[in-house]
Amino acid sequence: MNTPTSTTRRPISIAVTSGKGGVGKTSVAVNLAVALARLRHRVVILDADFGLGNVDVLMGLAPSAHVGHVLAGEKTMREVIVPGPCGVQVIPASSGMPQLTALGDSQWDRLGDALDEIAADFDYVIIDTGAGISDNVVEAIRLANRALVVTALEPTAVVDAYALIKLMSTTDPAQEIEVVVNNARDAGEAQLVFTQLQVAATRFLKRRIHYAGFITHDPAVRDAVLIQRPIVDHLPQSPASRCFRILAARLAGAAPERTVGLRLVRPTSTAPVTPGTPQCA
Repeated sequence: MNTPTSTTRRPISIAVTSGKGGVGKTSVAVNLAVALARLRHRVVILDADFGLGNVDVLMGLAPSAHVGHVLAGEKTMREVIVPGPCGVQVIPASSGMPQLTALGDSQWDRLGDALDEIAADFDYVIIDTGAGISDNVVEAIRLANRALVVTALEPTAVVDAYALIKLMSTTDPAQEIEVVVNNARDAGEAQLVFTQLQVAATRFLKRRIHYAGFITHDPAVRDAVLIQRPIVDHLPQSPASRCFRILAARLAGAAPERTVGLRLVRPTSTAPVTPGTPQCA
């Protein structure tokens, strides 16, 4: 893979991931991308659920090509990027292609090179991973220098989020892990979920995780999904949109400890980071 020079401008890359499906991970990724764009950042979102992509669906797009064509060497990354709401650029995934559910080393190298080629065009790369702990999910997370784990109040969501954090701590102990609680009734409920994860991570994994905030329960989110528009674009003053704007502002204002940029090489530093514990409201 191409090695960037010290003068190459690198975007901040954030992997949005979850241990369990159905917690709203892709909704968080899409609305975070739009909220960052509304802050006048140049944003691209990569749908890294390569075989079952739906970022384009949530954004009401109908792309003619996808990242699978890049992995096959048939198209360049710029040829598959499509414009989305508020200036967000989208790298769509395929749907119903089982051969993309477990990428090989050469495919990951090709993807890393393709992302390097467009890196200077953007301030942020949002990577929407698949759910769970498959190899594809782990490798997609490793493309980023920050990981945002999406979870919810349900016990299964909390347990699966911990399992993902445990795996991430094993594969890359230095990676910065932040947690956002989706569909929470209030700040207290979200804090309870995060505290459960924080206590388990501290006790059993001997590592720190950080609270990014929460997205409040908002019936308008479902309505936005049905009309295939991000809630931040559809109803920018809704309660959930407010939370997404706050989340975007916090992530944009918190520079990662490690060198920013896309990467496929495991870092060596294990120094903890110590940001505060903000809330949405």
